[in-house]
Amino acid sequence: QGAQIIVFPEDGIHGFNFTRRSIYPYLDFVLHSESVKWNPCREPYLFNDTEVLQRLSCMALKNKIFLVANLGTKQPCEPSDPHCPSDGRYQFNTNVAFNDDGMLVATYRKHNLYFEYAFDTPPKPDYKFFDTPFAGKFGMFTCFDILFFEPAVNLIRQYNLKQVVYPTAWMNQLPLLSAVEFQQAFATAFNVNILAANIHHPALGMTGSGIYTPVKSFIYHNMESYGGKLIVAEIPVVTTDSETDLESNERFGENLHHSCKTFTSTSLDDQVCFKEGEETPGRGSEKGNEQLPPLFYAEMMYDNFTFVPVWGEKGEVQVCANTLCCHLNYQRAVLTDELYALGVFDGLHTVHGTYYVQACALVKCGGLSFNTCGQEVTDATALIDFKLWGNMSTPYIFPLLLTSGITLDFADHMGWKNNHYFMSKNRTSSGLLTAALYGRWYEKD
Repeated sequence: QGAQIIVFPEDGIHGFNFTRRSIYPYLDFVLHSESVKWNPCREPYLFNDTEVLQRLSCMALKNKIFLVANLGTKQPCEPSDPHCPSDGRYQFNTNVAFNDDGMLVATYRKHNLYFEYAFDTPPKPDYKFFDTPFAGKFGMFTCFDILFFEPAVNLIRQYNLKQVVYPTAWMNQLPLLSAVEFQQAFATAFNVNILAANIHHPALGMTGSGIYTPVKSFIYHNMESYGGKLIVAEIPVVTTDSETDLESNERFGENLHHSCKTFTSTSLDDQVCFKEGEETPGRGSEKGNEQLPPLFYAEMMYDNFTFVPVWGEKGEVQVCANTLCCHLNYQRAVLTDELYALGVFDGLHTVHGTYYVQACALVKCGGLSFNTCGQEVTDATALIDFKLWGNMSTPYIFPLLLTSGITLDFADHMGWKNNHYFMSKNRTSSGLLTAALYGRWYEKD
């Protein structure tokens, strides 16, 4: 089909559920050294135990295509190495990249392991990228890495990378961390293209791959059948930074203390004005003296969110936790019998990994009672116009917009204004499941 690069998923070659010992026979030897130029297909006898690498290298060479794959690798180490495991070898979850001549051009060892007892964390994070004639440099990291500063964010920023290859074996977690939802948000937040290959294993909740640009996505998410799918797309190379890029947002503390009256535009989207002193912690607010909607608490993805219900056909609500206040301005054309709620969480997430999250999330609840808010929901009918904003303390905000059937939409506008990050949308393409600002405050991990 004329593809110039192909990316395979994490764990696609060896599978799952290994111990350190049981995976050993499947591990290839890889020299993680930039100094050795090696073409496994043309020079198979240079190193022992490199069968998988040889096969991949020959596939790349024969088909004249850049190829990225994930495999288990081993590397002997000396007892004098303080990090050397007791069995005398490192075992790594490794991505390899080959050029269209079969040359091994980059190896990356996964840094943020997700309960992978067969593998070791490398002593230092790898910052790995490779050059292509058709799209410049591609950065490379794996699965759980996408949620952390090291090495993913640091790699992109340090080397100003615009294209990323991303093998993953991602277990979907609604409402905020389904694979396609977060993959798209990452591409948008960093203004990069991402080639994300997820393994297709519905029984384990692993599904959802895509080719993402900052403004368009080609995705496959299918929980029903066991057939995977090859996604092929032609996309423009990202070359320049856009104004919504995080780099310009780095300075949001200094240059965004504008006052309301500097916005003269009459469009609703630009009227994101924040009056001093309007943030009464923890309360929703309606115009006039109507009763405030009740606050309630519910668990969402193992975190204790503070919620306020989103009732009626239009209104404005807010809800706060710690230093974070989330605001929502909304309107729906037709009232449906679905309960939505605006939730806030500002704290350390501690289940299945430890990382600090600041989140403002408009979600569809599982039923009509408050305790169903935060549940995994896959279908919705309500079409909502909204503007969502929060006084986030981190510049790293991932805008999530998920619609019925686990499909994706793009916000009309988003960015920083008056020390708040906002996202707005006039009418989602189908029923709204999640509209959220998912902030990662890396320094507080």
